[in-house]
Amino acid sequence: MTQPITFLRRLLPDRFILLLLCTLIVATLVPATGTALTAIGWLSNTAIFTLFFLHGARLAPRAVVDGAKRWRLQAAILGFGYLGFPAVMLGVSALLHGQLAPSLLLGLIFLGVLPTTVQSSIAYTSMARGNVAASVIASAVSNVLGVVLAPLLLAVIASTAFGQFSLSGIGRVAMLLLFPFALGQILRGWVLPSVQRHAKLAGMMDKLTIILAVYTAFAEASAQGVWQRIGPGELGGLALIVLALLLVAFAAAWALGGALGLNRADRITLLFAAAHKSLATGAPMARILFPPAIAGAVILPLLIYHQLQLMISAAIAPALADDTPD
Repeated sequence: MTQPITFLRRLLPDRFILLLLCTLIVATLVPATGTALTAIGWLSNTAIFTLFFLHGARLAPRAVVDGAKRWRLQAAILGFGYLGFPAVMLGVSALLHGQLAPSLLLGLIFLGVLPTTVQSSIAYTSMARGNVAASVIASAVSNVLGVVLAPLLLAVIASTAFGQFSLSGIGRVAMLLLFPFALGQILRGWVLPSVQRHAKLAGMMDKLTIILAVYTAFAEASAQGVWQRIGPGELGGLALIVLALLLVAFAAAWALGGALGLNRADRITLLFAAAHKSLATGAPMARILFPPAIAGAVILPLLIYHQLQLMISAAIAPALADDTPD
C-alpha cells in the first residue's frame, strides 16, 4: 500500500510549483507598479547575479573536462537539446501559427533552446539506476553552454519564425549570467569553502531567483493586459501541446540512445538529461531577454513543461529501475 501512495504523491504538484502558482496569482491580482516594481526588478537582477556566481563557484572545471571521456553520450545530449529540440519547436511554431498567441509560440521556441535541469535530471537518473556521474557532467556542460547558446539560438530561430528579433538582450545575459558565472569560477578557490558551509542557503537561491523572476515578469505582463490576450481555452490548448511535446521528447531521447548503442545506464542518463528543460535558467533569462509586455506569456510554456516533466519522470524512473538487472 505504501508504494502506490508514494507514487501518487510524486504525481502531485510539489510545494515549489504550488508556490510558483501562488506567485503568478499574486502578480496578476496585486501587481507591483512604479517604484515598487522597479525595486523588485533590481532585487531580481541581484538574485540572478548571485545565483550564477554561486553556480560558477560550485562547478569544478574538471567536471566539464571529464565530460569528454563519454563523448558519444555527451554529444547526444547536447545535440538533442541544442539542435533537435529547437528544430522541432521551430516546426511546431510554424504549424501553430495563427492558432496560439505569438508570445506563446515564442515561449515554445524559448523552451526548446534552454539547457537541461540540474537537480531533477540527476535525481531521476539516480532513481532509475542510470549513470549518475555522467548525468552530473551533462547537466554542468549543458548549463555552461546554455548561457551563451540559448540566447543566440533563440535569436536565430525567432528571427526565422517571427522576422527580425532584437539581440539587445544578449548583452544583458552576458552581464547578469555569464559574467558572474566566470567570476565564480575565478574566485572558486576562495569562496567555495563558505559556499559549502552554507550549502542550504546557497540552494535556496535557485528558488528565490525563480520566484522573483516569475513575479516580476507576470506583474509587468499583467499591467500590459496579458490575460486579456490569452484566455482559458488557449491555456488549455497550450497545456495539451506541451504535454504532447514532452512525451515525444522522452520517446525520441530513449530511441536515440538505442540507435547509438548506448548501454542501459547511459541510455537512462540521455533520457532525462535530453528531455528535461531548466526553469532555474529559463525564468531569469526570460526576464532579461523579453520585453515586459510579453515576458510573462513567454514563460508559460516553460512553467507547464517543468511540472509535467517532474510528474512523468516520477512515473518513468521507478519502472526503469525495476527493469534494470542487478
